[in-house]
Amino acid sequence: MGSDYWSKPISVTFFLQPFFCKLHYQVVKPIQLTEQELIKACKKGDRQAQELLYRRYSPKLFGVCLRYASNRAEAEDFLQEGFIKIFRNLYKYKPTGSFSAWLYRLMVNVALEKIRQNQKRKNQMSLDDLVYDPEVSEDIFSGFAARTIIKMVQQLPEGYRIVFNLYVVEGYSHKEIAELLDITESTSKSQLSRAKASLRKLLEKAV
Repeated sequence: MGSDYWSKPISVTFFLQPFFCKLHYQVVKPIQLTEQELIKACKKGDRQAQELLYRRYSPKLFGVCLRYASNRAEAEDFLQEGFIKIFRNLYKYKPTGSFSAWLYRLMVNVALEKIRQNQKRKNQMSLDDLVYDPEVSEDIFSGFAARTIIKMVQQLPEGYRIVFNLYVVEGYSHKEIAELLDITESTSKSQLSRAKASLRKLLEKAV
């Protein structure tokens, strides 16, 4: 189906809202549809296929949202907005590339857009209160559960949180981050180091 269909407003209530609060914990019986079959059906506007795509991919994509959000409610907002954009832009997906990677990249972009829209919010911590430590490494995370680390990351100021996620989790280079966020590479490196230093402080308090 062409882009005209997806340019029309989509009400999230048609399938997102009824399941949204419980989907992340639900065990759903697998349906025998290949990824390409599912995508094709969604492009045709098949609502059952759209619901299945949401069920199949929302848990992992919600994890992406949690890393960029400051709390669970904000992550749910990112996820909901992200799926609206997914269905509106599904016709742009080229089957030669990884569908999961396409979904992840789109969800990250949605999270960044939402954060930019809310940039006037007061940061949870002042940048001046944080100590720069270039020697901090990823070893600080060893021994901690993923859920604990996510909660700590959510407490970082938005700038630190975004750079940390893009570099450590998504695998972006400092050059790519600088271009994406319109900052310098040195700023990206500094933000990352400060984020790690802040996380070490938070994790030490959690011990």
